[in-house]
Amino acid sequence: MLRNLLLASMVLAASCPVAAQQGDPSAALQAHIRKLDLAHARAILQSDAVALDSLMADEVTVNHPTNRIVKEKQELLGLMKQGVIRYTAFERSPETFLFFKDVVVVMGNEVVVPARGAPNAGRKLRRRYTNFWMKTDGKWQLTVRHANNVCL
Repeated sequence: MLRNLLLASMVLAASCPVAAQQGDPSAALQAHIRKLDLAHARAILQSDAVALDSLMADEVTVNHPTNRIVKEKQELLGLMKQGVIRYTAFERSPETFLFFKDVVVVMGNEVVVPARGAPNAGRKLRRRYTNFWMKTDGKWQLTVRHANNVCL
């Protein structure tokens, strides 16, 4: 009985993100992912397609704050060229990191000001976001993102 309870506890602890979050699985990994997460925000602000190409997986899927699901990197870069995704300010604050095998989930908040010609131009928008960074072929890339505007 005790052996079964111990085994069940070990399986639960190994599969539970809360258990993964309690310890510090890797301060270096968290610092690396934080750097990538902030570089992604900076690349969006600067409309840096080269940096975004490197930071995002080709099959990146974004639940975008404009109420669309964008399913690939080229579509996102196209929206930037069209001015739909363009900002005069973009501040991202990562708050929580969840560690899984080859995946790190980052949750936090953002404050953005869309540029002229973009939806909500000139308005200061507050958002909640969740980014999924996945390690593929030895490289961490953004694979899934959800960002939603917060109504105050």
